[in-house]
Amino acid sequence: MSESKEFIAPFTTWTYDKPCEEMSWTEPKSPSLLSVSSDASAADDFDLVIVGIFAPAKDDESKEELKPALAGAAADLDTSLGGALSSVMEENYKAFKHGASAGSVTPTIRIFDGSKSKKYILLGLGTEDKDVEAATLFKVGSAVASACNGEKKVKSCAVLMPSKLGSAPSTLTDISSSFYSQLYADNRYRTGDKVTVTAEDLSSVVLVPEGDVADEEATSALAAGYSISQGIYLTKDIVNAPHNVLNSISLANTARKIAAESGGLIECTILGKVECEKRGMGSYLAVGRGSETEPQFIHLAYKPKDGKINKKVGIIGKGVLFDTGGYNIKTAMMGLMKFDCGGAAAVLGAALTISELALEGVEAHFIVAACENMVNEKAYVPSDVIVASNGMTIEVDNTDAEGRLTMADALVYADKEIGCEDIIELSTLTGACMVALGTGLAGVFTQNEDLASELRDISKVTGDKSWRMPLEQEYNDQLKSKIADIKNCGTRYGGAITAGLFLENFVDKKKPFAHIDIAGPVWSDATGATGFGSKLVTEWVRRKGEKKE
Repeated sequence: MSESKEFIAPFTTWTYDKPCEEMSWTEPKSPSLLSVSSDASAADDFDLVIVGIFAPAKDDESKEELKPALAGAAADLDTSLGGALSSVMEENYKAFKHGASAGSVTPTIRIFDGSKSKKYILLGLGTEDKDVEAATLFKVGSAVASACNGEKKVKSCAVLMPSKLGSAPSTLTDISSSFYSQLYADNRYRTGDKVTVTAEDLSSVVLVPEGDVADEEATSALAAGYSISQGIYLTKDIVNAPHNVLNSISLANTARKIAAESGGLIECTILGKVECEKRGMGSYLAVGRGSETEPQFIHLAYKPKDGKINKKVGIIGKGVLFDTGGYNIKTAMMGLMKFDCGGAAAVLGAALTISELALEGVEAHFIVAACENMVNEKAYVPSDVIVASNGMTIEVDNTDAEGRLTMADALVYADKEIGCEDIIELSTLTGACMVALGTGLAGVFTQNEDLASELRDISKVTGDKSWRMPLEQEYNDQLKSKIADIKNCGTRYGGAITAGLFLENFVDKKKPFAHIDIAGPVWSDATGATGFGSKLVTEWVRRKGEKKE
């Protein structure tokens, strides 16, 4: 009998006796893939040309079909192609409406020149009478990436951008971030022909705005978009990772890697069970008692290069790597409970981006109380009374309301030990918020009007959509306990609100604090992890650095 060779698994995972200690990261596309040029003639040498167009404003009372009205470089190109662009617009008016819907595209036009085939696609940018918003730019970047991926064998692509779209740094950053994010493909757990490579042959995409372009400024703007996409990639990787790969240990090692690659801007501290017990983190530790892996309390501290700080902020992310529900075991959606670390994913993704951008003026503390909510002879049970690190006693009414227990101690840590001035927290906390807002919006719970306004505006400019929810104080009655200071959940009615009210007990009432429930938008049944929250956190931290009070 021949000696059998040792089997090598296609990815790092657990063994029978040991948990996995490392999660691999998806490799992003090259940052040099996307560039900018003001030379419209450069498009002549590209395999694919995407022509951005605005639709003419339409009189609501008019029922007449509008004729194509191309201008600038698009009109010149249409003339050189013998009216081919205008023709395809007319033929596809019902679907394309001359580009009235931002991100819409026409069928591909193929022009044969001798032995070479060249492709053209018209890209809708909305109507010319409306302002260009961030949402339009995100659709533009995504549509360009999708077109490059869909048109096989394309090696080079030029994107003609009309003057109204502009070439401001924020415009280029938004297009860049969405372009790279759209090309994400998680192949870490696939093998052979199941591996999906996006835009496999693509080597160059050039944005060609009409008008002058400041090369150095444009290059920096595209690089910023790439950095934002890196955070989104990591956010998706964490949420997508199965529990046999991602646990509290491998997440802690992910945090260490972020710090190691930050160029000294981020310091990583991991508190184990002994350090957590010394701080009295009984609420957090109760949740992790039933897990194979010990809890890992993650703290990444970012400080700017020049040491000048306008604001010290805290960002907490729920980091339950798998949630069985504990002894109140889940009867539905168990297979999706790997996404219960979506808050942690967004926070760590933002930490990666912020270190890449080297944001100024802000000291940011990223905190994740990582653990798993499992069942064994040590696991906490309903009716237990546990003690949080601020001394508050909590009656466990339901072990499936565990996330708020982990974050209670994380909030106390950010508030009291670190001394953060403003605090936001992201968590896949309640199904009740999903029932209220669906899967497209996060719920924002805060008593602070300024913070509510900030987050509302940031949601608009980042595309991480949210809606402010009420914090009805009378609902605190649902959290009253017969034997302890508070219960960990109320009734089934208003569950998202009582979760927010519970968390308020662990932050100084005078400090701006927002709980953001991202249970809905963190996951798509069609594509998996969405990367939600990373951009929102990054932009919030950036603005805090600019704000002087």
